[in-house]
Amino acid sequence: MLTGKQKRFLRSKAHHLNPIFQVGKGGVSENMIKQIKDALEARELMKISVLQNCEFDKTEVAQELASGADAELVQMIGNIIVLYKESKENKQILLP
Repeated sequence: MLTGKQKRFLRSKAHHLNPIFQVGKGGVSENMIKQIKDALEARELMKISVLQNCEFDKTEVAQELASGADAELVQMIGNIIVLYKESKENKQILLP
């Protein structure tokens, strides 16, 4: 569980990132969760965009992605979800 200070730090790091995944009409799939896990292992912090044509509620999508990838939900602003997961081998971000 992240503290408020850690979330604030991660939000500032994520500000300059571009979303690398998009959740569309099909919603969240097992393959998408596996790809997000792999990307989080490489990057630790990432943005995911929820498209307008997504049939599911964006808060449900965010919770499903976070729990499926064993990641922390840092922020949800508009249609953008920010996830963080500490990498086992490529540790780049040192939390305060």
